[in-house]
Amino acid sequence: MTITAGIDLGSGAVKTVVFRVKGDDSEWLARRNEKIRRRDPFQLARSAFDETLADAGLTQNDVNYIATTGEAESIKFSTGHFYSMTAHARGAIYLEPEARSLLDCGALHGRAVKMDERGKVLNYKMTSQCASGSGQFLENIARYLGIAQTEIGELSRQADDPEIVSSICAVLAETDVINMVSRGISAPNILKGIHLSMADRMTKLLRVIKTGEGVTLVTGGLALDDGLIAALAESIQNQKLKSTIKSHPDSPYAGAIGAALWGAFRYQKLVAQGRLAA
Repeated sequence: MTITAGIDLGSGAVKTVVFRVKGDDSEWLARRNEKIRRRDPFQLARSAFDETLADAGLTQNDVNYIATTGEAESIKFSTGHFYSMTAHARGAIYLEPEARSLLDCGALHGRAVKMDERGKVLNYKMTSQCASGSGQFLENIARYLGIAQTEIGELSRQADDPEIVSSICAVLAETDVINMVSRGISAPNILKGIHLSMADRMTKLLRVIKTGEGVTLVTGGLALDDGLIAALAESIQNQKLKSTIKSHPDSPYAGAIGAALWGAFRYQKLVAQGRLAA
């Protein structure tokens, strides 16, 4: 039996999970998702890790392997680090075994990853550095419109005449939104237009990685935005891709889950090789 932890330090949040792994069986013991906002991300990772262990009734001495991913490579108390794409792919397979690709929609970027049934990365493509297809951009727009982030998806799905944001530059796109408001465009139609613009960029990434039939799981902080999920389904249909878009209630934890499970695999391999004591 292996107790393993995964810490995914992203641009907007720290996700922490703890698993008990025995052979092919894994049990999720505890999880935390903390927004960084203006806090020190590494101090937050430490406190989130400690609190997650407390939730699981464990101490750090009980953990066999502490795996990090994302921007967490410099965390000093970790055992090992995994590339974010590798971690998200494994986490996606855990959450949705039929997934053969994923769209990671994060605070500052988006990316498409194609993987096999084991979570091995076969191909990937990221968006450009511009943040107009990101969670941070959408959060800024919601703040300007005076609505809560939790309202974005519901409002977007109420749109009857979406106004598409044509610019891929975050600054110019925000200017477009300001102009829309001055023209009397409703918040639902603005948000749906933004979602459709984001979905179009993401769907093009899926085309580049040559995703095939099967499930594409949305991961990252925007995975719970049902307005974006609906826009992605619409975009995939319009672009005649054969993949089926899905999300999962625990999709934001995909990177941390994958790190924890790869950490357990690495630990068990080291034990089998005699390089670590069980």
